[in-house]
Amino acid sequence: MSVALMRYVIKRILFMVPTLLGILLVTFTLVQFVPGGPVEQMVQALQGEQTGQGGAGASVPGMAAAADMGQTAGGVYRGRTGIDPKQLEEIKALYGFDKPVYERFFDMVVGFMQFDLGKSFFYNKTVWELIVEKLPVSISLGVWAFILTYGISLPLGIAKAVRNGTPFDFYTSLAILVGYAIPGFVLGVIMLVFFGGGSFFQLFPLRGLTSDNFAELSILGQVLDYLWHLVLPLTCLVLGSFAVVTMLTKNTMLEEIRRQYVLTARAKGLPENVVLWRHVLRNALIPIVTGFPAAFVGAFFTGSLLIETLFSLDGLGLLSYEAVMKRDYPVVMGTLFFFSLLGLVAKLINDLLYVWVDPRVQFGADTR
Repeated sequence: MSVALMRYVIKRILFMVPTLLGILLVTFTLVQFVPGGPVEQMVQALQGEQTGQGGAGASVPGMAAAADMGQTAGGVYRGRTGIDPKQLEEIKALYGFDKPVYERFFDMVVGFMQFDLGKSFFYNKTVWELIVEKLPVSISLGVWAFILTYGISLPLGIAKAVRNGTPFDFYTSLAILVGYAIPGFVLGVIMLVFFGGGSFFQLFPLRGLTSDNFAELSILGQVLDYLWHLVLPLTCLVLGSFAVVTMLTKNTMLEEIRRQYVLTARAKGLPENVVLWRHVLRNALIPIVTGFPAAFVGAFFTGSLLIETLFSLDGLGLLSYEAVMKRDYPVVMGTLFFFSLLGLVAKLINDLLYVWVDPRVQFGADTR
């Protein structure tokens, strides 16, 4: 690694710190203005119990602890007027809301810098435990979506560039653009209605990545069952990505074909296959190959929220959605930090791949 490249990497790593701090600060500030936090939910649950509607608070975290607080602190329920102020302060302390806002933000940042993402209000687990628990589902979707997207789109884009202007090019463009125009969530609803036991056929399972009797199946049966559960969610995830990668591949191929070195190679009598596959393809794939890390990370985070929710897949997307809806702030901030850090690292790897794929790129070199 050259000195200039080393300096660039160090500079990018140092820039990650203020970037992460900015993301966390903006999100943390917005969270403070969102109503219905854990303290408010606990208060509503306690008020519901005193009016004979205790079932509403059964799922609220720390319910038993808060009830014990009320008894030991001498807190007396006051009907519709609210709860005892001392008990309210103890509930705030239970969730850490007894500290000033700036102190809570500072404690959170210090913990994140030590890779301590905190503990969930609702699941009685650390955020890291939840991420590790949910990550396999998101990785399953992401890896297969990445493989299918690039495995189909790259050859298709090359074929379209070679056959530019032909009926094959026109009809394939029409097909992928129609797929791109249909949102993945809408397509998922349509596929569930038609093929998931809605009003027509029961061909595919409705939820999960495995069946209830998965452990009883043979190895081959488990593989087939797993792949069968992936058909509908993967179709919704990858269909919209085909157009982007295919058209990018085609356009970069066409741009390279029109360059002077291709005309020179043809004038020298090189076979067309050699010109296309050895020279044009190598240069055309540079912007695509260097985007692999970001595309891979994005495949199992971007767009997975709605798909995981629709198909009841217990992954990171569904975890993030439930954390936002329940105001589980440690999970919201912890997963945001995790996603943001992965995205920044992926962008750095993208830049380093430019140097590996195209040695002409020199970061920090004097261009004068």
